[in-house]
Amino acid sequence: MEIILSWISVNWIEVAAALVSFTYVILTIKQIIWLWFFGILSAILYAWVYEHSGFYAGMALQAYYAIISIYGWFHWSAKAKEPDADAGLPVTRVSSRLLIILILLWLVLWMVISYLLKEYTNSTIPYWDAFTASGGIVATWMLARKILEQWLFWIIIDSVSIGLYLWQELYATTILFLVYIIMAIVGYRQWRKAWKTIV
Repeated sequence: MEIILSWISVNWIEVAAALVSFTYVILTIKQIIWLWFFGILSAILYAWVYEHSGFYAGMALQAYYAIISIYGWFHWSAKAKEPDADAGLPVTRVSSRLLIILILLWLVLWMVISYLLKEYTNSTIPYWDAFTASGGIVATWMLARKILEQWLFWIIIDSVSIGLYLWQELYATTILFLVYIIMAIVGYRQWRKAWKTIV
């Protein structure tokens, strides 16, 4: 027990970030707009964690997460205020055309971020760091638009992230991302049910 408490005292920011992020995902599954507040807080905490762990793409991505959280908050709020909006922004499905565009965008961002990390940082894992960062950019935009398939994107991103965090000995974050995968499956099912009620 003493070892655990000692580890927490040294890594308390990572633990706090993991707890805030866990709350963020719970609120996302339940489609509660306050998720965006926790998204901003999580971005601030994880920017520090990633900077100190050498995940430079992940660190830079936190600025995007903070901005997209503000966008998501306004987008969800605006939809909730519309006269015909009974339950706020509805869950939607991605079209085949948009899915292809989003996958291509992910690939392009992956190449660009990989290049930047290789050329301009001392990142030891530029390709995988870039893969999760670029996927996160796309998936978070999908969340802001309340697109069901964002959960499937997160399952892929989180699975790769687990290996990265284990390698960097970020154990609290590794556990968080294992939970994230389970929660993403639950989230997909819950959002799919919500989508079926409006079609």
